[in-house]
Amino acid sequence: MLGKFSLASSLIVVHMLTFHFCPIDNHTNCNILNTTNINLKSPSKTNQSTPIATCHNLNLTIHERQYTHSAQGAIPPPTGDSPGHAPSEEHVEGLTAQPFWDAAANAQLFPWAEELERKAHIIQTEFQTKLREANQFSSDSVWQNQVMGDGWSAIRLQRLGVWNAENCQAFPQTYELLRNLRIPLAVRGVCFARQAPDSGVQEHSDGRNFILTSHLGLQIPKGGKGEKDKDCWIKVGTERRGWEEGKLTTLDTSFLHSTGNPTTEDRHVLIIDFWHPELRAAERDALDFVYDLRNKFESGLVPFRKPKSLEPEGEGLAGLWKSITGGE
Repeated sequence: MLGKFSLASSLIVVHMLTFHFCPIDNHTNCNILNTTNINLKSPSKTNQSTPIATCHNLNLTIHERQYTHSAQGAIPPPTGDSPGHAPSEEHVEGLTAQPFWDAAANAQLFPWAEELERKAHIIQTEFQTKLREANQFSSDSVWQNQVMGDGWSAIRLQRLGVWNAENCQAFPQTYELLRNLRIPLAVRGVCFARQAPDSGVQEHSDGRNFILTSHLGLQIPKGGKGEKDKDCWIKVGTERRGWEEGKLTTLDTSFLHSTGNPTTEDRHVLIIDFWHPELRAAERDALDFVYDLRNKFESGLVPFRKPKSLEPEGEGLAGLWKSITGGE
């Protein structure tokens, strides 16, 4: 989980914008939060971002579900809705929480899921071809290795709202299919994930209850005839399942979850993180804004400026210029 300080800073900005520009009796859109959209024909991993959309009366939606108060620690953290549910302080109240969802059977909530399964062979074929050409899998961080284990690695297509140009160009059919399906991708992104033989991911919660995750089975080895206990598995909350090739396994990662691959072959899935379908459009837009701002702040794209109360007397605009330029 990323730092609470920068999240709180982002939420203060949201409060300021919504209080001054989005009164609760005004239901018109306000365009103050718009930023440049990514050029999907030419994705970049360095200088382009996903849209953080338009402000749709943010004060009426995010505030009324107490998201900002919870994230800032102003109210007690959520306790979870059922056994194994472990949401974090970054929490949107009132969303359905269950370990697994049958996405392909619910076109109303997941209008893209059935078509993704129907065209899964496109992704599987492209993936198998690229897999034979080179090994592009890698881990992300020390924290990931501690939680996910040495046996887990990924090829990132999108991370923190930014498409990886090199990897998208390596998997153009997968990228175009995902783009055309208009999946409401959330902040964590999209990746091919490998689980090495005789390895697993330890039990953990990702915390945020407003993001769901789908795993599209690409290569799912079996443990042997009549040995289901030796098949690849994923446990969410108190429920344990497996994966099927060409099918979606959709889960809520704010539940404690873990995986295992007791077979002798690699297990491969495509992981897609997306906004919870019960979020309103305005709430998605606000969350997009908050996390895009936080990611930019933590990557240094948004400079830190001391509050005026902490500035030496007399610096004024000169002090602001120094904070932005580093004193040059």
